[in-house]
Parts: sequence; structure tokens; C-alpha cells
Amino acid sequence: MEPCNDQQICDLIKESNTRRKGFELMVRQYSEKLYWQIRRIVLIHEDADDVLQNTFIKAWNSLDSFHGDAKLYTWLSRIAINEALDFMRKKKVRSTLSTDDADLGIANQLQADHYFNGDETEAQLQEAIAQLPDVQKTVFMLRYYEEMKYSEISKITGTTEGGLKASYHIAVKKIEDFFKRHD
Repeated sequence: MEPCNDQQICDLIKESNTRRKGFELMVRQYSEKLYWQIRRIVLIHEDADDVLQNTFIKAWNSLDSFHGDAKLYTWLSRIAINEALDFMRKKKVRSTLSTDDADLGIANQLQADHYFNGDETEAQLQEAIAQLPDVQKTVFMLRYYEEMKYSEISKITGTTEGGLKASYHIAVKKIEDFFKRHD
């Protein structure tokens, strides 16, 4: 099936008799891209699946609030990122380890995850990213992995482009320092 554009999907979800079809097209069109965006935050496959499902539930319940001011993917990304960060905050609270100690086992967790197909360097990169504050982590992942422009990230996060550039620069510096310490 050929992908639909945002306008076709938006037209379908506006009408009550075609809303479900539009939503199904939206899910089909953006699931994989959102999955990887979420996975880079939560890291574990099963957690990413859960957060993705929660993202689409929240999107379904919020369809009336989507007016088409932003791109559909931008709107969904904002929901997905917020859900993923919220998931990680709750996971840290539930953890009996301190916040700093909770992130230290990420490389080991990733390498034990049979869905992870990266090498040791990728696992270390994920460990370094996991230690970043939420804002820096989000900006880094959207810029580095998604190759988004700062203007697009600004729409998702509600942060100024200047603030995003500073956060990205600081995140890169922290990741470089992490690799220097682990050489």
C-alpha cells in the first residue's frame, strides 16, 4: 500500500465516519519511525513497544485537539517523546538504585537484549546518552539520529533554536568526555 500524505490522513481523521480509517493509516505510516525514536530513549524493545502503544492511545484520545498547525509527525513525535521521557522517569523512581547507578548497567542490558544488533561502541554510546539530562538527550537524539533541523526540534520541544543548539553542543561534549573516560 502506498503511503498517504499528512493532508489525506488529516482529512480522514476530521470526519467521524472515516476517523478510524485515518487513524489506522496514521499508525501504519508512522509506527516504525516513532518506534525507533522511542527506542533510542527507552532502549529496551519491550519498553519501546509499550510506549509506542501508549503514544497511539494518547494520540487517539487527543485527535480533536490536533488542528493541523504542525505536521502530523511533529505532533506524534511530541507525544512519543513525552511518553518515553515520562516512562523513563517512572522507571527510575521504581528502581531501588540511585538515578546515577540506574544508568550504569545500560550497556549490559542492551547487549543482553536479543533485539539489540549494535556493537560494543553503540552500547557505550547509548550508555553515554542515557546519562544526559532529558532535554540534552532529546535534542541529541533528534538531531543525531533523526537528522532534524533545529526549527523542527523547536516545534516538538517548545524550546528556542538557540537553546537547542546550546543543549546539543553540551550533550556532544558530555558524550565525548564519556568516551575519553572509558578508553
